[in-house]
Amino acid sequence: MRIPVILIIGLLLSSCQPQPEPLLPTRLSKELVVVMPNGPMTYYVDSQGEFAGPEYDLAKMFTEHLSRQLGEEVRLRIVQANNIAHVIPKLLRGKAHLAASNLSITQQRQHLVRFGPSYQDIQQQVVYNRDLGPAPKSLSDLVGKRLAVPAGTSFAERLAREAHKHPELGWEEPRKSSEVLLEDVVSGVLDYTIADSNLVALERGHFPNLAVAFDFGAGEQLAWAFPKGGDEWLYRQAVDFFQQIQRDGRLRIVLDRYFGNVHRLKPIDTSTFLVRMRTVLPKYETPFRQAQVLTGIDWRLLAAVGYQESHWDPYATSPTKVRGLMMLTEATADRMGVTDRLDPQQSIIAGARYLALLKDSLPARIPEPDRTWLALAAYNIGIAHLEDARVLTQRMKLNPDAWADVKKTLPLLSKEEYHSTLRYGFARGGAPVVFVESVRSYYGMLQKHAPRHAPEFDGFNLARLREMMRQTL
Repeated sequence: MRIPVILIIGLLLSSCQPQPEPLLPTRLSKELVVVMPNGPMTYYVDSQGEFAGPEYDLAKMFTEHLSRQLGEEVRLRIVQANNIAHVIPKLLRGKAHLAASNLSITQQRQHLVRFGPSYQDIQQQVVYNRDLGPAPKSLSDLVGKRLAVPAGTSFAERLAREAHKHPELGWEEPRKSSEVLLEDVVSGVLDYTIADSNLVALERGHFPNLAVAFDFGAGEQLAWAFPKGGDEWLYRQAVDFFQQIQRDGRLRIVLDRYFGNVHRLKPIDTSTFLVRMRTVLPKYETPFRQAQVLTGIDWRLLAAVGYQESHWDPYATSPTKVRGLMMLTEATADRMGVTDRLDPQQSIIAGARYLALLKDSLPARIPEPDRTWLALAAYNIGIAHLEDARVLTQRMKLNPDAWADVKKTLPLLSKEEYHSTLRYGFARGGAPVVFVESVRSYYGMLQKHAPRHAPEFDGFNLARLREMMRQTL
């Protein structure tokens, strides 16, 4: 029974060390202390230098819930765990009030901690490199192969339970994250690993040769963990919080923010993009970076828009005479002061400025990243039709400020029973959904493979462009 041994050893070692002062309850300290490892499923620093991640967003929302309950501001403090194996030991040593660490509910963990309500269903999956051989069909096919799973995980726990059925099966349990082991499969260092379906879907958007061989065992549920015998008030508040965000749709919005686009692209789309990222994008990277300096929009997002529009082809032309790398209409080009839509620098700068204007035209209350996703939808379908979709979203008692809800109503603009009741009428509303979700996927790949840009001028005449912007608006 590998997991309990690891935890017990960690707890015994910690008992030999001087113990710090115990955490005060959140009601007294006005501080919520949460333990989580750094990573895409928990928390990280995004392209704007801000904390992001599904667990971080939920923890931040929970502090706001607690602040309302107490009538005072509650601060969030994250205690970082080096890896998943350290999460529960840190919690049991009193380092945090709860663990928000993409933890699945398992029998062995339930002996050690108390789980809150589940908030996401996941499935363990055996993953392989499709370029290096055929898919295994069962655990028996993994015998004699290089298989590794992170130490302290439910994958290791389930493998240990299966060992008596497959005594010849061997595996390693390194102190590595699932993300690292998936990259080891990509590079051929490992033959197989086992990971949660949400992470696998996310990483397959970056690595087209990653593939799922088969599901491993029954599905599981993710939940926050609390120490047994801990603060009952805090636990009850967590139960109420998850009930509320499931009921009002905020949980769905958070999950869509990070996983809503993961199934948009096929492996061939990802492969083609990665090739063109290396061979074509370098020719246009400078104007994309210049556009970031002018507008403040991440150059990688702008590059993702350009790829979705034209595959970075400056001479692209649609049957409706939309032209250029950023596929500008003649009216938009005139408004942005473009003299030649086929000039890639003019096209990129104008497309970036137009997207910035669309973002500014949306109500100030709309937060990021929904603000950006909605602006991208308007870039594709027009601000008028986007507003129609937002009106329809509100009529359907959904959130008109959340992309997760608006993308449900946009396709309805092509149906007469809906568009006949709206101001601007018929539109092919499915197109902006495909557009935005594809851009999100390409942007995610660029965030992983391309560097951020510090706001430097790169010899670019920013003052001249800003003057042009003032003259043309």
